[in-house]
Amino acid sequence: MASSFLITDMIILTQTVVGILGNFSLLSSYIILHFMGYRLRSTDLILKHLIVANSLVLLSKGVPQTMAVFGSKHIRSDFGCKLLFFLHRVGRGVSIGSICLLSVFQVITISPWNSRWAALKVTAPKYVVLSIFLCWILQMLVNVIFPIYITGKWSDKNITEERDFGYCISIVTDKTDDTLYAVLLSFPDVLCLGLTLWAGSSMVLILYRHKQQVQHIRRADASSRSSPESRATKFILLLGSTFVYFYILSSIFQVLLALFGQPSRFHVDMSIITAACFPTVSPFLLMSHNSSVHRLYFVWIRNAKSPTIMRKV
Repeated sequence: MASSFLITDMIILTQTVVGILGNFSLLSSYIILHFMGYRLRSTDLILKHLIVANSLVLLSKGVPQTMAVFGSKHIRSDFGCKLLFFLHRVGRGVSIGSICLLSVFQVITISPWNSRWAALKVTAPKYVVLSIFLCWILQMLVNVIFPIYITGKWSDKNITEERDFGYCISIVTDKTDDTLYAVLLSFPDVLCLGLTLWAGSSMVLILYRHKQQVQHIRRADASSRSSPESRATKFILLLGSTFVYFYILSSIFQVLLALFGQPSRFHVDMSIITAACFPTVSPFLLMSHNSSVHRLYFVWIRNAKSPTIMRKV
């Protein structure tokens, strides 16, 4: 049993270190590109907030568990427990909101000019910043009452019934209140998940129709595969499907935690591992497919060859 706990601890530690390094490197690339004067696309702005949200998830869940690996089993501060759970919930919510926004934005971008989305093709980029801001505000407002039911193990509060989450505990209240609260917390996530699935299906349909239209053209540069919009859409589909897979897997363990009055350490550890999967994997997916990051690497190589010459593309 001790060896299995050691394995899960090492998995969480590896996820945290690799994920934080990956997200930090990617965010640093975007910041450098910004200060170098490159004009980033609207999708790049959404991706930057996705990176920040993923970092919050890793820091709020992975770091306390990593501390536990080195002997710090509990968080002594009651405020620390509340803050960590709040940041995790906000980061998780903004992450799914960013994926949803990215998918919907791409559907509008690649939709034909004779479709019902044609009017939004020009105006949609203007509302990206506002949409991201509202996403953060909504998640903060929805999850602001979440810390009320979280406290530290060293708290002197008189708690009749509790649920152990490893380094913090949750106060168990009336089942009716728990159900209403769970619906309130889940509604924005379910809505975003539904929109993401709809957007993904729409993108697949648009790509299929486009492929059918150009099927009679034999020139390689006219095929849908060579289209930058097509490549970007396929990447967003990959990113979105990866998120949906890990989100559903994480939600299963979250439900199991809610069902068990006293969840085992295995359930707690697996909920942390599954919640950290997408934040750990996503920066490397972005690095391998994002043209903006590739542009920065090309600039570094070019400047290394001719350091006295600074050009902008």
